[in-house]
Amino acid sequence: MPTFKEALFYWLKLGFVSFGGPAGQIAMMHHELVEKRRWFSDAHFLHALNFCMLLPGPEAQQLATYLGWRLHGAKGGIAAGALFVLPSAFLLFGLSWIYMAGGHLPWLASIFHGLLGAVIAVVADAVLRIGKRSLKTPALYSIAIASFSAIYAFNISFVLILVGSALLGGFGPSSQFPSVGGHGKAKDRAGMPLPAPATATISRALWICVTCVSLWWAPIFGVAAWLGWESTHAQQGLFFSKAALVTFGGAYAVLPYVAQQAVDTYGWLTHQQMMSGLALAETTPGPLIMVLQFVGFVGGWQQPGSLNPFLSATLGAAITSWVTFLPGFLFVFIGAPHIERLGEMRGLSAALTAVTASVVGVILNLGVRFAKDALWPASGPFDSFVAVVCIAAFTAMRGFKVSLVRVIGCSALLGLAKHLLFAV
Repeated sequence: MPTFKEALFYWLKLGFVSFGGPAGQIAMMHHELVEKRRWFSDAHFLHALNFCMLLPGPEAQQLATYLGWRLHGAKGGIAAGALFVLPSAFLLFGLSWIYMAGGHLPWLASIFHGLLGAVIAVVADAVLRIGKRSLKTPALYSIAIASFSAIYAFNISFVLILVGSALLGGFGPSSQFPSVGGHGKAKDRAGMPLPAPATATISRALWICVTCVSLWWAPIFGVAAWLGWESTHAQQGLFFSKAALVTFGGAYAVLPYVAQQAVDTYGWLTHQQMMSGLALAETTPGPLIMVLQFVGFVGGWQQPGSLNPFLSATLGAAITSWVTFLPGFLFVFIGAPHIERLGEMRGLSAALTAVTASVVGVILNLGVRFAKDALWPASGPFDSFVAVVCIAAFTAMRGFKVSLVRVIGCSALLGLAKHLLFAV
């Protein structure tokens, strides 16, 4: 078994190179931990992955947390989960500051203008990828269509859509709602012997709950005592705590809910700023859900209250990231001793299948709303430049398999080139 120092070095390296979204991050961990280092067997890794897919939150980060826990207990899980997100958090914080502080610079604004087309293409690609993987039966197609109609035409809450889909999957016929098959069959590649996992006891569960819930809510009550419950930061703590409980199906599933509330209800940022944040999050390692930190940063900057805008933005980013990722540790540590049994429960797995189908419709809604705001901005006519960039980016990703980072980089350069061309 690796020493804690060896594992710590690996988790740190993973935090800096974990590009490619959850699929790429999971594949990266499998290659390194199963095929190369043999710390885990194929079967163990697959059971852990299926377990994490049943949890709200970023599945790749939670998988790293579980694997760290399995190797070195609580300290291993905390190290793996924290190092998976910290590099991305610091990188995105810097990019968020550049975005807000330099937003008045024409050349920088032109870069983000070019990114709008790339974001529409990225969301469209996500709809196709997730739809192809998830919509296997007529019932699942129907759920996806109904989810899109419910949230787009009737503005029904994302949470209600999620609950309704889970109930349909959990109690529906197994032929229409097949259990999650995971990511391929285990090849029974042997791993090294591991110590016996912690025994699941009531006292252990209570201790984890009390500790994690106290850490989770302490900053929220602290900010509320300092600035008041009506302050931007207290409201961000409450809202993103709720969002952390419904992030089934990945970041794209919860983004429409966040956009709906953060933009339309709270007014923390605009739809175009939300799109820019998504583009920035796509260019950093770590989970895509880190885009919520950008939302917290921009919301704090634009609604600082009595604070300096930068201090307010820093506080908003910090509390948003804290309440977004800390619940994941609670879920993993509570459920880890039960991993084999939970991962094989048909009802839960079928419910997740239905939820994933509804996510396709929810992501489609996100793409349509983003496209409307980018292509038909309120301040002007149809934006043909964004349309051209969108088509080129989509073609590059789907037709020529160009990497996401390259597509986003080229889109930004196109925006800058357009500015320089017309500035001459």
